Amino acid sequence: MDFLIEAFSFDWKQTLIDFLRVALAFALAVPIGWERHKSERSLGLRTFPIVAMAACGFMLIAKNVPGANAETQARLLQGLIGGIGFIGGGAILKEGTNVRGLATAASIWATGAIGAAVAFEREEIAVVLSLIMFVSLRMLTPIVENDHSDNEKDDAKESGETESKK
Repeated sequence: MDFLIEAFSFDWKQTLIDFLRVALAFALAVPIGWERHKSERSLGLRTFPIVAMAACGFMLIAKNVPGANAETQARLLQGLIGGIGFIGGGAILKEGTNVRGLATAASIWATGAIGAAVAFEREEIAVVLSLIMFVSLRMLTPIVENDHSDNEKDDAKESGETESKK
């Protein structure tokens, strides 16, 4: 029976450290998810923190695998980046000549970087990514949307002028 206890023993200190890292990755992604949710985007308040948390978890595993070296960690990071890109690709929609969802796709990708940064003990990078992404989305989205509505009005005027000339 002792072998079972040894096989499933917990390092409670390491468990607490890992929990705090995953929780930090989650917390740093919440403002980004909130912004995407408030902007009524396809991915939002639940998805962004979950992606950051999962990215952190995968990289914590990669970092602590017995015998892991830089090459192993790089391969796992590469797989993580590709996988998150696949999720982001689902947010991109083409409607006629318009393409929507690129900012959301890029944001989900960057959210994975937040999780990876926390896992590799680079919290300063995670905080900077989170702040810049949130501020960019909050400040630039209204400008882009205003520009798109002006273009739609111009398109409507042009098509109205063309139809009236016929």
